[in-house]
Amino acid sequence: MERVDCVVVGAGVVGLAIARRLARAGREVVILEAADAIGTSTSSRNSEVIHAGIYYPTGSLRARLCVAGRDALYAFCREHGVAHSRIGKLIVATEDAQLPRLDAIRAQAAANGVDDLRAITAAEAMAMEPALRCVGALLSPSTGIIDSHGLMLALQGDAEEAGAMLALLSPLERTHRTSDGFELEVGGAEPMRIACSTLVNAAGLSAWAVARGLEGFPTDHTPPRVLAKGNYYALGQGRSPFSRLVYPVPVEGGLGVHLTLDLAGQARFGPDVEWLAPEAYDRIDYAVDPRRADAFYGEVRRYWPGLPDGALVPAYAGVRPKLSGPGQPQADFLIQGPEAHGLPGLVNLFGIESPGLTSCLAIADAVTARLA
Repeated sequence: MERVDCVVVGAGVVGLAIARRLARAGREVVILEAADAIGTSTSSRNSEVIHAGIYYPTGSLRARLCVAGRDALYAFCREHGVAHSRIGKLIVATEDAQLPRLDAIRAQAAANGVDDLRAITAAEAMAMEPALRCVGALLSPSTGIIDSHGLMLALQGDAEEAGAMLALLSPLERTHRTSDGFELEVGGAEPMRIACSTLVNAAGLSAWAVARGLEGFPTDHTPPRVLAKGNYYALGQGRSPFSRLVYPVPVEGGLGVHLTLDLAGQARFGPDVEWLAPEAYDRIDYAVDPRRADAFYGEVRRYWPGLPDGALVPAYAGVRPKLSGPGQPQADFLIQGPEAHGLPGLVNLFGIESPGLTSCLAIADAVTARLA
């Protein structure tokens, strides 16, 4: 049986960032990925936005790791040539009743350490974006967009340069505790067993299955699993008339049907929030129903009245691993170390959804601290 120091389960953006951090600290690292490529799930099915850290409860992991991760991510992109753009974002109120929400968002951002968010008038916002309609807005200069796959390739390259090894098509099927760590049963075309002293469960949507397969893991430390599908639509006719991201005030379960741009200037709208039934959790369908676009037109036209009929075409969908469901306050990230579950050398990550991509480098630092 091969023995290594650390095993990271999951080669999404968070798993790759953790593997990079551990390898650069001198640890021997193997990354296990069930799919045939890196980042095929949540990491590649999102808005590719670098978030500023505006909305999250002060002191929460989401808030702290987003602000720290944002700055680290911009620096990483510059140093590694990862395509990105600090494009900026407008958060808009489309009716007078929403103006107090803008004030609350601005106060929340300030409490989180976001010091560049500023209120602007409707006239200022519409001068910046002539196609926009609003009654007031906030401007976030530190919001940006990124090539998520380019980021993951750079993280993988750094990790491998530091000695980490990536094993694709290698699903973790069961984990046994040993006197000095863990023994892993790994499936795939060539099943194998690996022993390790440190195990990081960064499996995203599959993090719960990994925890359930761990011998001796206390079941009362497995949090609720709630999955929400987010559907995206692209602008199928012409170029976007916007040069910045446009977000309405947030809605339950997400940030509303917002307008984002990719690095080529293509406009995308979404995500919406489609709560999945538990029976669908193990057979996720990423297809986008064209009929759901009907609801998008009304939402988008609140801030872009000129959206043409028939302009929205299905783009892609993602599924967010959440710890809270409809009608519940949004749960924080859960980085669960030995101090919580009592198993030395084990860190579980549950509910790492947005702003997980922005926070990935800061999450890696937090996991390393838990292990220390």
